Amino acid sequence: MAGVGPMTQDWEPVVIRKKTPNAAAKRDEKTVNAARRSGAEIESVRKHNAGTNKAASSGTSLNTKRLDDDTENLAHERVPTELKKAIMQARGEKKLTQSQLAQLINEKPQVIQEYESGKAIPNQQILIKLERALGAKLRGKK
Repeated sequence: MAGVGPMTQDWEPVVIRKKTPNAAAKRDEKTVNAARRSGAEIESVRKHNAGTNKAASSGTSLNTKRLDDDTENLAHERVPTELKKAIMQARGEKKLTQSQLAQLINEKPQVIQEYESGKAIPNQQILIKLERALGAKLRGKK
């Protein structure tokens, strides 16, 4: 039965405090001035290269020197001349335009144009589609 006997509250008092100031608040100009007025000891440390970008632009680092010394040619492989001619010849035999061939293999006409001009980076999946649509062997020739 609720309400029988004397009712007492056995609660602890709750104390709500502000958070302790974080590092940014401690460096605030207002806080520093208040600390100076109260006579507290203030330590100021100047960080090396703080606020500058000297590390990024200072001389040559090891990586920069390594890049300068590197003589490797990093150009992408392009469509060989034999492949360009084979695609054009097979397309001519089938009497297809570039856009018709592109539609057959579900690619944009620009892809066929790039392959025939030699600007494309060879993609095996596209070459397989071209072989099927043209009925000609295009891969395996170098």
